[in-house]
Amino acid sequence: MNRGKRTGKGLTPYQGKGRCFGEYRCDDCHRTWMSGNSWADMGQECTNCRQNIYPHTQRPLNKPDGLDVSDENKPHPQHLCEKCKAMGRRCTESRRY
Repeated sequence: MNRGKRTGKGLTPYQGKGRCFGEYRCDDCHRTWMSGNSWADMGQECTNCRQNIYPHTQRPLNKPDGLDVSDENKPHPQHLCEKCKAMGRRCTESRRY
């Protein structure tokens, strides 16, 4: 259900402009992961089967339950991030013009 070459709006629960916390589950291999670098209508590749997976849950960063605080010291796997690939750079880098 959550894999494939889908594009467009409404692919993820969150539809805001900023980064959020996402929870992922691969339907093929059942691997689960969480990421503080989740974006609207963007997926992340499963490290096991390399399918692009869209998050099943997304919520704002720094929510009080503590699980969705992004660790800025943990390296972000750009090669697995659809947003990084689309931007051609690390998705967490802010650019001001």
